[in-house]
Amino acid sequence: MTTEPRRPAGDPIVIDDRERHSFLVDRRAYTDGELAAQEMTRIFDRCWLYVGHESEVPGPGSYVARDVGGRPVVMARGSDGVIRVFANSCPHRGALICSEPAGQARSFRCPYHDWTFSNRGDLVGVPIPDGYGPGFRKADHGLTQHRADAYRGFVFVTFDPRQRRTLTEYLAGATEYLDLIDDQSEVGMEVIQGAQLHGARANWKLMMENSVDIYHFRALHKRYVGYMESLGSVPPRRRGGFGCALGLGHGANELPPAAARPLAYWTPMFSPDVRPRIEATAAGFVDRFGAERAERITGTNRALLIFPNLMIIDAIAITIRKIDPIAPDRMAITSVALAPKDEDPDIRELRKSHYLTFLGPAGFATPDDIEIIESCQRGYLNRSVRYSDLSRGMDKAVPETTDELPAREFWRQWDRLMHGDDDHHEFARPAERQGAAPR
Repeated sequence: MTTEPRRPAGDPIVIDDRERHSFLVDRRAYTDGELAAQEMTRIFDRCWLYVGHESEVPGPGSYVARDVGGRPVVMARGSDGVIRVFANSCPHRGALICSEPAGQARSFRCPYHDWTFSNRGDLVGVPIPDGYGPGFRKADHGLTQHRADAYRGFVFVTFDPRQRRTLTEYLAGATEYLDLIDDQSEVGMEVIQGAQLHGARANWKLMMENSVDIYHFRALHKRYVGYMESLGSVPPRRRGGFGCALGLGHGANELPPAAARPLAYWTPMFSPDVRPRIEATAAGFVDRFGAERAERITGTNRALLIFPNLMIIDAIAITIRKIDPIAPDRMAITSVALAPKDEDPDIRELRKSHYLTFLGPAGFATPDDIEIIESCQRGYLNRSVRYSDLSRGMDKAVPETTDELPAREFWRQWDRLMHGDDDHHEFARPAERQGAAPR
């Protein structure tokens, strides 16, 4: 006989029982169409959402067009050098004003009626203007500009005019991890040209959970573990690692590398020819930051979840993944690689090769992850099993790498926003905020 868990009144989706060290998520959260629609208005219409990296629009006139939170937008660097995020919709009749994914433009022209806008969003051209009355002013019909801001090169937008948090406040403890990534170059980081666009037949939240789940690595990615061993990859220099809740739904895992890192951790996975340079680079970071911080920057892997739908995985390469809901059982994934601008060309090639080998959509890891979350989604069709259990590590004072604390932080913020009670929430509770940094 199966005993159902104790549930508070109201039949909630998230059952967070800290006294009993139990954390359950009703699987309706992954399958229910009404909940999926509510997510768009209560989460994606309210949060700060990742748009792109400043390096993707390097000079005046450069732009990228993509969907963010289900809305088509254009991130453009104007002729004045300022980065703005516009609605990709003509204010006249609504057509896309930019249909190319990226490029260079002094202006944007709507193909429907030839209304033309500067790369600063101003309406500069209207065919047959005498068709409008004397009250028509071009200044009143520019592109809709969304509130946008950047932290260490990462550009975010919010569609909520009442969003009270600045971007830095919203990022909470995640700023520490963005600092560790951006500090990998004195001259800045850049997105490597090219993107991987793919998806999965599963709910978007499953990919967020999976990306901060270290518990599955050896079980699911046996092929990659064998590949590393065949190349002579050495065990980590230290044991341990930790997971942490960073506040407001953000979380991270930090752990010793099991494989080489282009910056700056050598194992036999890389050629012996590059070892002296990689070790010299590591030594340079010690000079800049001191031994402890240098070790975190160059000798530690991390997976960072920024609520709701951004993942940055900094390991054998750095990938930025934006995971977008399409339907309750469909998601779109956009992945790009990030690297130091001043990286040596041969190290850059190593980075690209190992990025595709492990993190790419046809690499060792990503197909495994896609297959398993699609398997979970199919498993949810058996509605007699109601809950997923994310309780691992709740009884520990110091979270370990394989604990599910980052996923619980995600779900706690999801639950707050879905109930509309996030206004007075500050950061994660201290008892489950952060484990001790590995030594």
